[in-house]
Amino acid sequence: MKLKIAYIGGGSKEWAMIFMNDLALSEGLEGEVALYDIDKDAALRNQSIGSMISEHQDALSHFRYSVSDDIESALEGADFVAISILPGLIETMNVDVHYPEKYGIYQSVGDTVGPGGVIRSMRTVPLFIGFAEKIKEICPKAWVINFTNPLSICVKTLNSVFPDIKAFGCCHEVFHAQDFLCRMWESKHEEKINRKDLYTDVSGVNHFTWISEAAYRNDDLLALLPEFIKENEASGFNHNGSNAAYLSDPFSCSNLVKMDLFEHYGVLGAAGDRHLAEFMPGKQYLASPEVVNRWRFALTDVKYRIWRREDKIKHLDDLVSGKKPLCLQKSDEEAIDLVLALKGRKPFISNVNLPNQGQMPGVPIGAIVETNAYFYNDHVTPLLAKRLPDDVLELVNLHIENLELLFEGIRNRDLDACFRAFARQPLCASLPHNKALILFREMLEATSEYLEPYFDLKYYLQR
Repeated sequence: MKLKIAYIGGGSKEWAMIFMNDLALSEGLEGEVALYDIDKDAALRNQSIGSMISEHQDALSHFRYSVSDDIESALEGADFVAISILPGLIETMNVDVHYPEKYGIYQSVGDTVGPGGVIRSMRTVPLFIGFAEKIKEICPKAWVINFTNPLSICVKTLNSVFPDIKAFGCCHEVFHAQDFLCRMWESKHEEKINRKDLYTDVSGVNHFTWISEAAYRNDDLLALLPEFIKENEASGFNHNGSNAAYLSDPFSCSNLVKMDLFEHYGVLGAAGDRHLAEFMPGKQYLASPEVVNRWRFALTDVKYRIWRREDKIKHLDDLVSGKKPLCLQKSDEEAIDLVLALKGRKPFISNVNLPNQGQMPGVPIGAIVETNAYFYNDHVTPLLAKRLPDDVLELVNLHIENLELLFEGIRNRDLDACFRAFARQPLCASLPHNKALILFREMLEATSEYLEPYFDLKYYLQR
């Protein structure tokens, strides 16, 4: 099977390596991967690594990796478009994550909702408007897979600018919740199981998804949770290792937030605790660093992200230079499985982000929602999800309303509308209007380099 894949953000330090490995370990494929990135040196490094992967003795498929000088040549003739970009520099996230802290607002991620999610969206949506326009012009029949956060508003942008686009958003957070359920079941049985053997009914919005039904064989997994939670509510339960792992790895957690939400709502939050906490009102999990620590997850300091990026760059450079051996290993991600299903190889069901066509009851038609979908032979068919409890739907719909307001504000270059979406964030609810406006303006000014091409910041900041 011959494919051309255009990779926007082809200098990616993490996702590209996963994507290239999984592509090489999927049998019977060939073609070209065209890498495009404003950081051309990073794309050239990935070209070298991609070529090494394709030529590896364990590779089952072989692709030619190229670096495109412009997005147009990357998209020309593409069957698939992958988008994995960082809007701004990773250092820019200092503004997103840490500026709100002097106002008592703590964010455990800062890339989807809350003040950080709003400002990041304002940097990202204008770029995705351009991507959608180019895809419509150059490769309108290509399938578009978005990995970029804030994922929901990115998928919203692609579909709004080009309504006939064949686009969806992929996120692995639900996989971790499925792993959590596997480890829970294994704690009572002498058998290892895989998350892909579970049935899970998933619905919500990205990073605020919920599992309303889960089963392994004839076992109702959600029915097993109350007893399991009682046994683990003091220390938590890290399905990947130690319950203290979050102290050194802010991407880890002990699932206490997830378990607490289940006790309140009867459905299981299907994202990591650090994401779930940011969507909840009242700052119940994020009131202070001390409160966060009691819930056994972590605030993700941007210094850690910068260190992590530098460590990944060194690893990639060592692969290119031969200081480290290149080993191919299939990841648990499902993007390539979806590619194969869309090309008619084998049907596949996965959780993805799409406009609501009715697959998620209780939320507006057209809203970007995350549910299971059936992939096969050039079609993606959303699967009907069980209706969530009304109190959960109320929380989900608040974020959908905020996203719609924010998207229209960004698209129309209306900073007043963007501010209203900013002030309506649950994490901003404790701020008086005047302080919320001061924080908003401070964050705009600090990231003006990325916003001024699209917004009249000078007028807004001086009025």
